Order: sequence, then C-alpha cells, then structure tokens
Amino acid sequence: MNAGFPSLDHDHKRCVADAMARADEACDARGVRLTPLRRRVLQALAESHSPLGAYEIVERLKKTREPVPAMSVYRALDFLLAEGLAHRIESQNAFLACIHGHETDEIVLFLLCERCKRVAEVTSGALGRDLSQATRGVGFSAKARVLEVSGLCNACKKTEARVKQSQGISR
Repeated sequence: MNAGFPSLDHDHKRCVADAMARADEACDARGVRLTPLRRRVLQALAESHSPLGAYEIVERLKKTREPVPAMSVYRALDFLLAEGLAHRIESQNAFLACIHGHETDEIVLFLLCERCKRVAEVTSGALGRDLSQATRGVGFSAKARVLEVSGLCNACKKTEARVKQSQGISR
C-alpha cells in the first residue's frame, strides 16, 4: 500500500481508526498488550501526519486527560517502535504512526515535506531487494531499512507554482 500523502480533505477520523484497528490486530496476533497509555500515545501519533517529538506528545496528552511523565511516553514509544506500530524519523528525532505493516524485503521510505511538515510513508520491494544485495555483497547486516527523503509534497509544489505565477516568476 503506497498511498503517499493523504489529500488535504481526506477522512482523518477514518485514518486514525484504521491505524488503531491495525494496532489492535497486530498486538492480538503477537500476544502483547496495547495498554491505555500505549494506545493514547499511538493515537496522538495517528492524529498527526507530521512527526511528533516525545515532548509534543506529552503536551498533547496533557490536553486530553491527566498528564503523563515524559519517561512513560518514551517507554510507550519504545514498545510501539519494537512492535512496528510507529516509526522514528531520525532526522527530526520525532515519531510517526505506522500506517501499514511491511514485508521483510521492503524498504520504508519517508517522504518529508519541507514546507507543510507532513510525511508520506511508502514502501519499495525493489529498492529493498537492491539494498539487501548491496549490503550482503560487502558482508554488512542492515539493522534498519529506512530511507528519509526531503522535498515538497504535491500540494506544496502546486501552492509554490501558484505563488510564483501570481508574482510573474517563471521557472
């Protein structure tokens, strides 16, 4: 599933509900618990299409119920990362809910929009196989198969083009 960036008018409640249902199914299948705190942290991530830092999550959780210590949020994030329910965006030291499971031969690509800060999660089996071949060729065992690519999403490119056009600037 490579949906890319969700449209700006997509059904976000459905998006969050799908992420939570996927987490419930994954935890049930693995025999692990999605505790109330883990669920709240995952929901905070799922409600944002932009990566959130741990302290941003703490602030969001303060607004919904009782405050949660940062260490508890970090422990919940460790669980979500270990279970493949969230990803860490290394370049931003922030986290994002995983929108779908990944096959073992896939590489996860995060397309990071520099303007609106949204992130698209896409996968590539072909790139993953090429990466595996390249790493095996030098005797390297890859731990994380993630690639971050920054640029502009389609919506921001269109906005930029309209602004340039209105200012009479050509490419």
